[in-house]
Amino acid sequence: MAVGSQTAGLNRQALAGTYKVAREVNPQGFLLANVSAGVKPELALAAVEMIEADALQLHLNGVQELTMDEGDRTFQGWAENIEKICQFVPVPVIVKEVGNGISREMAAQLAGLGVKGIDTGGSGGTNFATIELSRSKRENLAFLRSWGISSALSLLEVSAGTLNLKQATSVPLIIASGGITHSTQIVKALALGADAVGIAGSFLRELINNGEKALREKINHLSEELKVMMLLLGAQNIAEIREVPVVITGFTREWCEQRGIDVKKYAQRKRENC
Repeated sequence: MAVGSQTAGLNRQALAGTYKVAREVNPQGFLLANVSAGVKPELALAAVEMIEADALQLHLNGVQELTMDEGDRTFQGWAENIEKICQFVPVPVIVKEVGNGISREMAAQLAGLGVKGIDTGGSGGTNFATIELSRSKRENLAFLRSWGISSALSLLEVSAGTLNLKQATSVPLIIASGGITHSTQIVKALALGADAVGIAGSFLRELINNGEKALREKINHLSEELKVMMLLLGAQNIAEIREVPVVITGFTREWCEQRGIDVKKYAQRKRENC
């Protein structure tokens, strides 16, 4: 579980407990701290210590900041800052977009900075530009509502571009997120190279609209559906899901062809002992 941005808790100690509760109720769980990639390394460490985090998530939210009246306007030096944070904190660092996707080139740069994981955060889920523009009324920036790379394309960019990140630049973890709501989307993401997927909005809406029991049922149903699909695919684990042939068509295929991503290798994958 990744908590939300801890900026409020770092700035106001009275709010720190609203983050610490994640560890209190889940003492054995895997928790990710969360701060902006622009914070000082000392604050990044404080966020980790606040919830005794197992990893640190640095979020990139340039579009959101630019649509906020009070948002940041300068991002100079963020790359160097990410590198310093990776060296300063004692836990693995994951960099996450918040709805606009990460390209192959950005992923390669992040890997070179020492990042241990990338959360693609593609467009298709929560649209922070729309949320912020509803507050600021800066309609001249309305085009930012559709800015970015889709979740599927960002995952392909990161995991299957002409540069093989897993081998060439030591990124051991790729998380797919951005509008994932169904078990079929989870399986597709895993088949395209994700090690894990992130779900937020879908779970929160279920909790708010129907309560905790309904959310538990939803999660249990997802687990059951994944087991069914893995059985039908002959996959005993996530690694074997990645061996299942996948046919990519339409706009996604056109994008991949223009970007030098070989879609045939997905369609012509061969399973051993199937």
